[in-house]
Amino acid sequence: MNSDLLLYGAMALAVVSSPLTSVSSKDFHDWATTPPMGWNSWDNFATTVTEAQTKQQADVMESKLKAHGWEYVVVDIQWYEPGAESHAYRSDAVLVMDEYGRLQPAVNRFPSSENGKGFKDLAAYVHGKGLKFGVHLMRGIPRQAVEKNLPVFGTDLHAKDIANTDSFCPWNPDMYGVDMSKPGSQEYYDSVFSLFAEWGVDYVKVDDISRPYHDHEAEIEAIREAIDKTGRPMVLSLSPGATALSAAEHAQKHANLWRISDDFWDRWLPVREQFTKLANWNEYRIPGSWPDADMLPFGVLELGKRSTRFTEDEQYTVMTLWSIARSPLMMGGDLAKLDDFTLDLLTNDEVLAVNQDSENNKPLFENDDLIAWVADVAGSGDKYLAVFNARDRVRLGAEHADYVSETLERGGDSEADIAVGISRGTKLFLTFDGILEGAQFDHGFWSEPTLHFEDGTTKPLTDLEWSLADSLWDSAKVRVDKSGTALGIQAQAPARIFYDLPDGVERFTAKGIVESWGSSELGEARFLVSVARDGNESVEPGIAVPVDLSLLDFEGTVTIRDLWKREDLGEVDGIFSPVIPFHGAGLFRISSGE
Repeated sequence: MNSDLLLYGAMALAVVSSPLTSVSSKDFHDWATTPPMGWNSWDNFATTVTEAQTKQQADVMESKLKAHGWEYVVVDIQWYEPGAESHAYRSDAVLVMDEYGRLQPAVNRFPSSENGKGFKDLAAYVHGKGLKFGVHLMRGIPRQAVEKNLPVFGTDLHAKDIANTDSFCPWNPDMYGVDMSKPGSQEYYDSVFSLFAEWGVDYVKVDDISRPYHDHEAEIEAIREAIDKTGRPMVLSLSPGATALSAAEHAQKHANLWRISDDFWDRWLPVREQFTKLANWNEYRIPGSWPDADMLPFGVLELGKRSTRFTEDEQYTVMTLWSIARSPLMMGGDLAKLDDFTLDLLTNDEVLAVNQDSENNKPLFENDDLIAWVADVAGSGDKYLAVFNARDRVRLGAEHADYVSETLERGGDSEADIAVGISRGTKLFLTFDGILEGAQFDHGFWSEPTLHFEDGTTKPLTDLEWSLADSLWDSAKVRVDKSGTALGIQAQAPARIFYDLPDGVERFTAKGIVESWGSSELGEARFLVSVARDGNESVEPGIAVPVDLSLLDFEGTVTIRDLWKREDLGEVDGIFSPVIPFHGAGLFRISSGE
């Protein structure tokens, strides 16, 4: 027998025998009976997180969050790259691997990994805090292992024997896919996860695998098998999204959580989209398998350069929606720089109980951007009620807009000739709205955007600075030619760009063009223009959202508790009408008055 194979068997036996790796159940669903709660390094530290920073996050989690149920500390992507420096990836980066092509921590960033110890000491540190340790992993086998044709651990095969060089991630250059029809492919994944088990890993986020999901089912199944073979209860998270709804049954059978959207960042438009996505996935949520709305971009983000762009009301909305829909909760900001508001947001035990211990969660209604969800309080006749005001102060939907273009196809000959009266306007809102799913890859180009004044003069809109740009991947920018002359404004769908208007503006003109940026999918989009004027911009603090309590199966008087304010509101009979701020939310516990 091959000596490597003997070593592999001995290592697997040692892993199973370790007191840290005893399996509480043979069913992986029992490893995450409630939505996982933890911290992930990506939103703030990007590719650069170090051992010292990870330990610091674990220290804060132990002292401030652990008592409230937070437990996972997850090191995200590029932990094996010594020179990682930003949210971007480098095609020429040299990755650290062992002699079998298995990724290893970069010693300059994780010094305890020297001499081939991997994450063993860091995981032990996290475990010593009473917490759990997780890592990120890209699908496949390192391209550099294929180039060197390194052996596959436990076999007489090599990397080129199992690699599918036609399968690779479109946004990260590190890996090739693994061809699961080839001998040695399962053994490769077995060896990777056996190594993780030896290190003491409790949670693995596998990336570039859930979109397009059906292309990667064989590798998902291989990873499930490899984890199970280790005997260690490693929670499996699949990323990124959006995972196809048609994959729900397969995902339930193989993963503990899977992403329902692309990366979620601190912009309002993605929040609004998550309402629909979570409603669509609601029927597929089962204990141990959780549709994942992604991380919470709260607090200090992006290598410490800024704080979240969400308002406090928007943060309440995110936390309320994630809780009532029972999405996993993974904090993305720097725990070492928690402000009082963020800490309170993360440690409200009455709110966290909705996420961890509610039942029969479901949307109740959606009425013109006023939304409600309901759930049962476990072991009681009480109900949880989440109420959302997803409206803007100026209504920006097509039915309220001052101008709506025809639907334009990407790459077509048509373009929108935009001309709209904006007299007496104080604010201008430009919207680029995708119609079909493929439009998420489309860019809208507002060519020659011009303000026309009452005195006959004109001014390029590009001469003004916008007050807010909300666009996918922060893509909004002024496009210029080689000489630096502004040509217009571009942004990836969905996008909204807001301007404060100068006095005396009468009209706005532009040409709207839908451009393809690398996708072959069909996409359609349209351009909208809205204007804030006296009478169409709300000055109220919020909107009263009436909820008929009979829809919650209550009759007669009920008592209501505001979970965010941690106070009892008293008795209500028939209709409950909380005033909810714009982009805000309320979360309540309702009990029968009997």
